[in-house]
Amino acid sequence: MAGRSAPGAALVPRAFDLLGAFDEQHRSLALAELAERTGLASSTTLRIARQLVDVGALERRGDGRYVVGRRIWDLGLLAPVEQDLREIASPYLHDLHAATRATVHLAVREDTRVLYLDRLAGRASVPVVSRVGTHLPLHATGVGKVLLAHAPESVVLEVLGDLPRLTAHTVTQPGVLAAQLERVRREGHATTAEEMTLGACSAAVPIRAGGDGAVVAALGVVVPSLRRDRARLVAALEVAAQGIGRRLRR
Repeated sequence: MAGRSAPGAALVPRAFDLLGAFDEQHRSLALAELAERTGLASSTTLRIARQLVDVGALERRGDGRYVVGRRIWDLGLLAPVEQDLREIASPYLHDLHAATRATVHLAVREDTRVLYLDRLAGRASVPVVSRVGTHLPLHATGVGKVLLAHAPESVVLEVLGDLPRLTAHTVTQPGVLAAQLERVRREGHATTAEEMTLGACSAAVPIRAGGDGAVVAALGVVVPSLRRDRARLVAALEVAAQGIGRRLRR
């Protein structure tokens, strides 16, 4: 829930209170819900919401509910790391897509979730819930496990303390996930089998940049099964990730 603002607070913090009211479980909100989640008066909420709609930060749908406007995502893409990363990675993503015919993901960690920066849809009919600009759990996705394996200990402990079950195959035991993360660090890649969505498996590798080889992002593919092509997919991912990493270090 967004933080509560004092009545005399400036407009900008209150506007961000409204934007912060939206999350994965609250993608659209009625005016009354916005007021409740921010602690602002209904009249103040309406006034700020209208101003945010006017500048494209919010959109008001036909049913009267509000959703985050596209302009927020467009502005977010101007952040130097994400913008540079997407531009540099783009040709490698397309090459990987052409070589594997799989759905390809470029993702970074944002707090305790995965943020998807780019996605190329695969040719096979595989249920994929990710979209550019959306967040998914770290513990149930291939790119998420890679990012979590290289996250600060405080982040790992927070995630291990809350492992919701998304399918019958989701890893919800902290000890099991911790062992998987150690294997990711040792072997250099992560895999999942129907942990986020039934009928979808994934493989992912880290993208490293900087003189210390810090992990800045993850590159992954989603396919119906990894039983036959796991080694080939991981090899293709590693080649693409290494190429992206070299470009980022220039």
